[in-house]
Amino acid sequence: MSDNSFGKLFSFTSFGESHGKAIGCIVDNVPPGLPLTEADIQPYLDRRRPGQSRFVTQRQEADQVEILSGVFEGKTTGTPISLLIWNTDQRSKDYGEIARQFRPGHADYTYQAKYGIRDYRGGGRSSARETAVRVAAGAIADIALRHILGDSYKVTGSVVQIGPHKIDRSQFDETIIDQNPFFCADAEAAKSWESYLDEVRKDGSSAGAILEISARGIPAGLGQPLYGKLDAELASAMMSINAVKGVEIGSGFELAALDGREAGDEMRQGETGPAFSSNHAGGILGGISSGQDVVVRIAIKPTSSILTERQSLDIDGNEVNVRTKGRHDPCVGIRGVPVAEAMMAIVLLDQLMRHQAQCGIMPS
Repeated sequence: MSDNSFGKLFSFTSFGESHGKAIGCIVDNVPPGLPLTEADIQPYLDRRRPGQSRFVTQRQEADQVEILSGVFEGKTTGTPISLLIWNTDQRSKDYGEIARQFRPGHADYTYQAKYGIRDYRGGGRSSARETAVRVAAGAIADIALRHILGDSYKVTGSVVQIGPHKIDRSQFDETIIDQNPFFCADAEAAKSWESYLDEVRKDGSSAGAILEISARGIPAGLGQPLYGKLDAELASAMMSINAVKGVEIGSGFELAALDGREAGDEMRQGETGPAFSSNHAGGILGGISSGQDVVVRIAIKPTSSILTERQSLDIDGNEVNVRTKGRHDPCVGIRGVPVAEAMMAIVLLDQLMRHQAQCGIMPS
């Protein structure tokens, strides 16, 4: 089974559990000669790292990445790159009471139904802890894309809604995304989210979020017709992230309410190619990139681990009441931003390499 791997040409296989000794991944088909060190990858992991504010889990993990193979004298060799991150702050005792209970909203029951055994410590393999290695693999993809596409390329993610509270689009400022604990581009929204999440935590509950990820500087031509569509693979990548329950490309579900004359992105000849009047399609037409910004939004459900007592069952079918102990994100969507950015970069590099393999040239 290859269900622990993602990607066709540029690909990675992850391993490890939340409370195991370590997590890691093998990244394959990285272009040779790419300058790469642990210091290049670490800033990506630092953005996802837990314990950086009161609005995320207080588990203290340095998330220091180690490169075990595939790099020689600071450059990639074209051979598999092994990345390892040690787990250092597990508190497995916090999960003793739920060893035989199924937490509502979690993968406890479904893992038990599938395998007949599960690692209940922090959710084991189903834990969002695994996303750290996606970020490490995505860092390599992002570095490679910057090397290939140049300064015009950039992937940017932000939180655009927490609970029912949305940002004001007219106040969107990309420069402040990394200046607040929410990856928010609206300074006023970020302030209001502080008090909202404080109340959610006091109530022993959690909140969901919507993230928006965009990639600019993407040439036209990436993606395959039908079964290798760029938007289909982006949707698959985003849906593989923990707690994601919805994905939309461009205007997404809002397109259903538009008139056909509004929905189509009209074109005129620009200085360097087509100039589009709008980007309802999210930079993808017929599964292939159009040269516009690629825009994806994802909906992340409220964190399932909450202090409020919930009704459930145990492994023997007995009715029980479950209260989840431990350290958890009141809004898991916040730390999802670097993860979604990573998955975007991984899909884009994989599609770029597949285009070159088939067409023999760089996309226009």
